Amino acid sequence: MKNLHEITERIVAFRDARDWKQFHGLKDIALSLMLEAGEVGEIFQFKSESEVAEKLENLQERIGDELSDVLYWTLLMAHDSGVDLAAAFERKMSRNELKYPLEKAKGSNKKYTEL
Repeated sequence: MKNLHEITERIVAFRDARDWKQFHGLKDIALSLMLEAGEVGEIFQFKSESEVAEKLENLQERIGDELSDVLYWTLLMAHDSGVDLAAAFERKMSRNELKYPLEKAKGSNKKYTEL
């Protein structure tokens, strides 16, 4: 698997070869990210957990396509806004570990403010 930097380079090269940067302001990228995330949600809309489990094998390619679109816009937004996504992820996970200590959060669906 390629690392985030290599994937980002491919995304930027794809966009720039088509001269699409002019259409990709941060607002537009954010909107595209939200729209693609919505398409992930549409796959599961109005389906019970059992229906999803029953049809998961047939849905995997579609789920993969939509998640790839979400990844595309996420990495492009990180690139264009100068965010080191790997470092941001590490910082966020460290904060999450503090907010959700294992001894309090394990097996619980409560928000950190309720633990």
